[in-house]
Amino acid sequence: MDSPLKLQEQSKVFLFDSLLHKQTGLPKEFIWPDLVSAQQELLEPVVDLEGFFKGDEEATKQAANIIKDACLRHGFFQVINHGVDPNIIRNAEDYMDHFFKLPTSQKLKARRMPGSMCGYSGAHADRYASKLPWKETLSLGYHANCSDLVVLNFFKSTLGNDFEQTGMVYQKYCEAMMDLSLAIMELLAISLRVDRLHYRKFFEDGCSILRSNFYPPCQEPGNTLGTGPHCDTNSITILHQDQVGGLEVFTNDVWQTLPPRQGALVINIGDTFTALSNGKYKSCLHRAVVNQHEERKSLAFFLSPREDKVVRPPQDLVCSEGKRMYPDFTWLDLSRFVQNHYRADDNTLQNFTNWSQSVNL
Repeated sequence: MDSPLKLQEQSKVFLFDSLLHKQTGLPKEFIWPDLVSAQQELLEPVVDLEGFFKGDEEATKQAANIIKDACLRHGFFQVINHGVDPNIIRNAEDYMDHFFKLPTSQKLKARRMPGSMCGYSGAHADRYASKLPWKETLSLGYHANCSDLVVLNFFKSTLGNDFEQTGMVYQKYCEAMMDLSLAIMELLAISLRVDRLHYRKFFEDGCSILRSNFYPPCQEPGNTLGTGPHCDTNSITILHQDQVGGLEVFTNDVWQTLPPRQGALVINIGDTFTALSNGKYKSCLHRAVVNQHEERKSLAFFLSPREDKVVRPPQDLVCSEGKRMYPDFTWLDLSRFVQNHYRADDNTLQNFTNWSQSVNL
């Protein structure tokens, strides 16, 4: 396993402003050996949600069927007419500069602490020693159905009252993504022919993460990655990417690009929903490449259940498969495994299953 660094070693931070000004060659920590370029464009489906939101049952059935086909093949699709106010998305993208353009000393006020899922990270150097991603991230916790404005409070408590407006922008973005997530969950239930409210109810009090990704230009984009190959460990991810592009998906044994569509959001299945669907909908390996000339920005909303909820598929899916594909676990167990023992890849869920069973023996 390519494990994170031990906690006592987690003090390293890559300062991107210094790297960008002085870079004469790619630091060895960022080199990904034997990179293979994408071969083609992924022909992922586009799902129009307008009929679903209007209560049109025929349009809802059609949307669910398109989603089912995508989830059986690779787990990626894009949604349009998704009901999220374009101004909310635009503000969230614009306000990324309010944070990532700060001097490093100020960004480090929000630095992610060892064992935490939230905060600022430069290249995830606090967790890994090699094959670092060429990016900076800011991860924010969001609790659904909570009166406490946790996103807003994070900005105010770490960066001060001058960032109250920034915090409100991302608070509203999380709320909008949560509403869309529950709609997607309803469509996923319909596509799997289980109670259409089953997954919606399961996630109504979820503990999710919003991650802002900032990918600076890189002089050697062919030797590094903005995000390494991985499967998401959460349930579903809703991604807004700018028009620079860089998302790639590994399916049919080749890397394929997934170019941005104006006004669309990318949805993909994560490992937790693989377990919730009893293995029917599998998460898919994906990565992000970097650009030599342009910076790239993206916003990923990772939907997850409340930390103590037991992840278990509906009985109807167990009966149709004839067996349970994965044992019960909680989201907290899986997230701690990835944070402390394992670097997420396409075998994360199976290796977590094996690890948890050995621990419980």
